[in-house]
Amino acid sequence: MNIYDIAKQAGVSIATVSRVLNGSPNVRPKTKQKVLDIMEKADYTPNIFARGLGLNSIKMIGVLCTDVADIYYAKAVSILENALKQNGFDALLCCTGNELNDKKKYLDLLLAKRVDAIILIGSPFKEKLDNSHIQQVAQKVPVIIINGFLPFDNTYCITCDELDAMYQNVSSLLEKSHKEILYLYDVDTYSGIQKIDGYKQAFNDHTLLADPRLIVKVPKDIAAITTQVTKLLQDFPSISAVVTSEDILAIGALKAITALGYLVPEDIPIIGFNNSLLCECTSPTLTSVDNGVDILCTNAVSLLVDVFTGKSVANKTTISSKLIERESFKL
Repeated sequence: MNIYDIAKQAGVSIATVSRVLNGSPNVRPKTKQKVLDIMEKADYTPNIFARGLGLNSIKMIGVLCTDVADIYYAKAVSILENALKQNGFDALLCCTGNELNDKKKYLDLLLAKRVDAIILIGSPFKEKLDNSHIQQVAQKVPVIIINGFLPFDNTYCITCDELDAMYQNVSSLLEKSHKEILYLYDVDTYSGIQKIDGYKQAFNDHTLLADPRLIVKVPKDIAAITTQVTKLLQDFPSISAVVTSEDILAIGALKAITALGYLVPEDIPIIGFNNSLLCECTSPTLTSVDNGVDILCTNAVSLLVDVFTGKSVANKTTISSKLIERESFKL
């Protein structure tokens, strides 16, 4: 049995069971005894890692990301692990890759390890058609999603308003008379769609029509991006600016632009996304959107603490981004 089974049999909320386990005085004696009787009858023992929810003992949190080699996910994992440790939690990290069956396998693995909650890093965990596997997991343990959104019970999402961030980037370029703006992206995730919507909305609000041929999906490989952008610049010499969904895509574009003899930002300004360490490694240095990965991760752990202590937590929390200006574009 787990805490959810106990709550169901007792006809009370998970928060009430948590309060009983915590020894909280804010539970009616009759309700408390009912919960304790069910635990005793079922020979309930809190999981091997936690040994008691809220009893000042270690809780084990499962953390999933698709690829820890990705610079954004690596930073998120580092921040998460530190925040979890500071709150007395241990982390069990799994890297799933992008295949749905592998994601499901690792979710099942974490449940088999009897983790107390699961944190999903990034929007790749939201599938286009069916997310029932995450909904089923959330029926057993709390699920925290960082920079993704699913409207399920016991699922808590903290996101950056990346639609607005991309909208502001494109609007700033349009207002500087850059009408042919190349947009590069690599994935069709929740985050990726938000950014594309922001790109399109900026054109609409400036009574302009975005050229769909300039919204281009590219692989996350600098050499391939450089080759593809070189061809795009040759096919569309009117391109006057580049925005991207990730910094590494902007770097590939930068290599292509400078190799063709264009100046950045004088001829073609470039704006990246995620404000990674890579931004300081280019020449010129890369202007990029800081989507607050440190805030997202630390707040995700704070949300988890609130869930464990029985507080009311919203299904979705949104933070704002900030444009970090460097040499490739200045407002």
